[in-house]
Amino acid sequence: QVQLVESGGGLVQSGGSLRLSCAISGSPRAVNSITDRVWYRQAPGKEREFVARLNRGNGVDYADSVKGRFTISRDIANKMVYLQMNDLKPEDTAVYYCYVGTTYGRGFWGQGTQVTVSA
Repeated sequence: QVQLVESGGGLVQSGGSLRLSCAISGSPRAVNSITDRVWYRQAPGKEREFVARLNRGNGVDYADSVKGRFTISRDIANKMVYLQMNDLKPEDTAVYYCYVGTTYGRGFWGQGTQVTVSA
């Protein structure tokens, strides 16, 4: 089992920045099985959508809507995943979720953190 806890959300004005954090915990075997570290988001009335991915080989990819503004990174020693969000826009308002995939095919979700961007 892997547990994920997000933090860092809040209310920010358009053009502002936030850094989301995802703390990963679990048995060493489970944590070492993690392949992808991914951020998703879900806006009110919309489906959950992909935001950014960091794979085991440190390859990254982003949704077109956030390219050039968001950066995903990780701190291996402290088992953290981050999402630095710059130049935030009202359309970035959503609940942001951390997700990890594992080598044994099971994925795990965090509980989410709310990001609200005012115009």
